[in-house]
Amino acid sequence: MEFKAVLRRLWKIFLLLALIYIFMLSIKMIGGSFKLMGKGFAESIIKTTSNPFTGLFIGILATSVVQSSSLTTSLVVSLVAANVLTIPLAIPIVMGANIGTTITNTIVSVGHIRSSEEFERAFAASIVHDFFNLLNVLLLFPLQYFFNILGFLAGGAAEIFKNVGGLKIFNPLSLILSPVAHFVVHFFKGIPWVGIIFSLLLLFFSLRYIVKFMRSVVIRKIEVYFNKYLFKTTVRALLLGLLFTSIVQSSSITTSLAVPLAGAGILSLEKIFPYTLGSNIGTTVTALLAALATGEISAITVAFCHLIFNLIGTVVFLPLRKIPISMAKMFSRISVRNKLVPILYILVVFFAIPFILIIFVE
Repeated sequence: MEFKAVLRRLWKIFLLLALIYIFMLSIKMIGGSFKLMGKGFAESIIKTTSNPFTGLFIGILATSVVQSSSLTTSLVVSLVAANVLTIPLAIPIVMGANIGTTITNTIVSVGHIRSSEEFERAFAASIVHDFFNLLNVLLLFPLQYFFNILGFLAGGAAEIFKNVGGLKIFNPLSLILSPVAHFVVHFFKGIPWVGIIFSLLLLFFSLRYIVKFMRSVVIRKIEVYFNKYLFKTTVRALLLGLLFTSIVQSSSITTSLAVPLAGAGILSLEKIFPYTLGSNIGTTVTALLAALATGEISAITVAFCHLIFNLIGTVVFLPLRKIPISMAKMFSRISVRNKLVPILYILVVFFAIPFILIIFVE
């Protein structure tokens, strides 16, 4: 009997790990499919930036299309290094990229939409990232526009690190996810929209059964483990988000992983918030390494702007966490009452508003 119980436990662990793998794979495939459709568009639209205000919305739109702030900021860094973009125009794009990157975990939260209670928790966990970035932009964009505060701070840091050179971080997740994701994305190369649909189906399938599995089998044990160890303190949760995102080089994966945990009731919004801030800082590593590799002082300055932007936001809004958390809870309650709201939110905030403003302001 004991042997059978051990086998049953091992089988459950294997199933959970397989579902998590499919979940992370689907996120990588969604990003890959969008990049296939939109990388050229993102690069061309970034090049058209003519003023800081439109640069902000170009950053939102470009990142929403390619589903990766790392790709957008790396593109910006390379364009600055090639003298295609100036630093004052590049910085608002990086700010916008911070908002645009939250679209992935917002899409993930929609997978919980059939259960109102579950969806309310999951949607709040995803949009708290949006509200933090929005508040951070409202705080820092005017200071950057009128006083070049980020350019000044980043310029000093860039001078110190200009001769350091780039460093390649080992990404263990890339080893197990990239080959399969690359195969599937390129299988649908001629019809990337089919790849996106297939990836979304995988995402919602894995999401549904991860939550179902955790709630029925291991929710108490996982809840104790997460609350007692990984997310025990604010600092620990922040460092976990920072280190995890630095290693996997994708805030989309790290923040999206927290969404089903919130949906299942394992993690509260108060514990997820510092983890999200840590992932925001961790995601700056990719562009920073790309910039250091170029050796161009202008490119390094832009990369440090991204880092400093998130550091300032963390210092300001971690003590004021009640503001973005309350906003997220309130909006998620509204969204539960009308399930059309989250869909409109994604379409309007990440695509329609940036697109319209780019056209009319230009």
